[in-house]
Amino acid sequence: MSRTDRSVLGWGAFVVAIAALFLAIFGLNTDSDASGAGGDGGASGATVIDLELSEWAIGPLMSEIPAGEIILNVTNVGSMVHNLSIPQLGVKTADLQPGESETLELGNVADGQYDMLCEIAGHAASGMQAVLMVGDAMGGDGGMAGGEMDWQTMERNMLERNLLFPAETQGKGGELMEPTIDADGTKVYDVTVSEVDWEVEPGKFVKAMAYNGVVPGPQIHLEVGDKFRMNVVNQLDEGTSVHFHGIRVPWNMDGVEPFTQHVIEPGGTFTYEFEALEPAVGIYHSHTNGQTQIPNGLFGAFTIGEMPIPEYLQDKGYTEIAKTVNMVLNDAGTIGLSLNGKSFPATEPYTLRLGEVMMVHYYNEGLMAHPMHMHQPMGWIIAKDGVPLETPIPSDTVNVAPGERYTVLYKATDVGVWAWHCHILNHAESNDGMFGMVTAVIVTE
Repeated sequence: MSRTDRSVLGWGAFVVAIAALFLAIFGLNTDSDASGAGGDGGASGATVIDLELSEWAIGPLMSEIPAGEIILNVTNVGSMVHNLSIPQLGVKTADLQPGESETLELGNVADGQYDMLCEIAGHAASGMQAVLMVGDAMGGDGGMAGGEMDWQTMERNMLERNLLFPAETQGKGGELMEPTIDADGTKVYDVTVSEVDWEVEPGKFVKAMAYNGVVPGPQIHLEVGDKFRMNVVNQLDEGTSVHFHGIRVPWNMDGVEPFTQHVIEPGGTFTYEFEALEPAVGIYHSHTNGQTQIPNGLFGAFTIGEMPIPEYLQDKGYTEIAKTVNMVLNDAGTIGLSLNGKSFPATEPYTLRLGEVMMVHYYNEGLMAHPMHMHQPMGWIIAKDGVPLETPIPSDTVNVAPGERYTVLYKATDVGVWAWHCHILNHAESNDGMFGMVTAVIVTE
C-alpha cells in the first residue's frame, strides 16, 4: 500500500472498519458431512480404504479403522491436479491428474490421529484436509473428520486473522520497471530469472520463481512505436523462456521453445527485441515447463499505450483515471491462491475518494477461472484482452479465465470499506477466516 493510501484513514478507524466488514461479508459454513466408505481386508489382511480427491474435499469418510496394516486407494475425481499427503507417516502420492489413481501402503499404523491433506498450494486451506483416526484414537466418533470446531472458536479465529489486514510482508512485485535507453532510443530491460524465498503471507515463505526477485515481475510499459529489448539471464536450475502473451511480436521473438528458439539453459542468456506495434494489455511469462514456472511466479504485466475511456462513460462522469491497478490472479504452484503474489491478509488495499475512477487490468495466470467481485461500486468492462469494447458492459462480478485479461472501470460512489474478492468462496475464506484472494477498496470523502 502506498504512503498516500495509508494516510487516507487513521489506523484505528481503519482496523475497526475492516473488522466490522469482514465479520459480515461471508456466511460461516460449519457443516461437516461424514459418511462410511472403504472396506476391510486385502489378501494380506490389511484394511483397504478407497479415498477420492475432489474440489475441495478428501473422502468419503470411513467410520472404523483398526490399527494395523492400512492401504489407501487414492483416486482424483476432481477437475484439477491434486495429491494426498500424510506428513506424520512420511507418505505422499504423486500429483494426480484428473482420473488418475495411486495406491499408498501405509504399513503397520499404530493408534493415533494422522493429518491428511492435499499439498498443492491453497488446496488444504480450501477444504482438502481430514484426520485419519486409527484404533483407540477413534473414541466414539468414528474414523475420519474434517476438523470441526464450535462457532465461537471459528469466529475468534476469523477475527484474529482479519484484524491483521493489511499485513506487512517482505517483497512487493509488479512495480513499474524503468528501462535504460540506448543511443538509438531502444528501451532496454535487464531481467534475471531466479528462485527466491517469497513471503506470501506473514511468516509463510515459499520457494518461488521470480523475475528480478519479485512476484509478479516488474511491470513493463511501452508506447506504440517504442523499440524494445529484454536481456534475460537464467539463474534457475532448469531451462526457461519468455513469451509475450497478448503482444504482437515477430515469430522468432514469441518465446516458445522449440518452435521459435532454443531453451535458455541454466546460466544462459537470451535477448528479445521488437517494436511495439499496437496498444496492448498483455503479460510476459515463461513458456517452458509453464504449468509449474508460471504459477510459481514467472509472470509480469506488459502494457503498450493507454486504454481510452469510452465516450459512453465519459458522459456519465468517467472523465479521468485517478488510479490504475494491475491485478494478477493465481491459484496454483508454490504461491497458491493469491492476488499479485500475496495472500490475505498480506494483499494490498486500495484507496479512492468519492467520485474518483480506478482502472483495473485483471490478468489470470492460474489454472482455473476466477469470478472477481467488488462489493461496491459497480464495474464497467471496457476491454477484453486489451481490445476496447464497442459498448461497455456493467458487471459487479468479472469471470477471468486462465490467460484472459479484462479492463474494468470502477467509480467510487459510496464511502466505506468494500470487499474485493474471488467469488469462488473457498478461494477467499476458510474456517480460520479470510485468506487467499481477498482485498478491499477504501472509499473516503
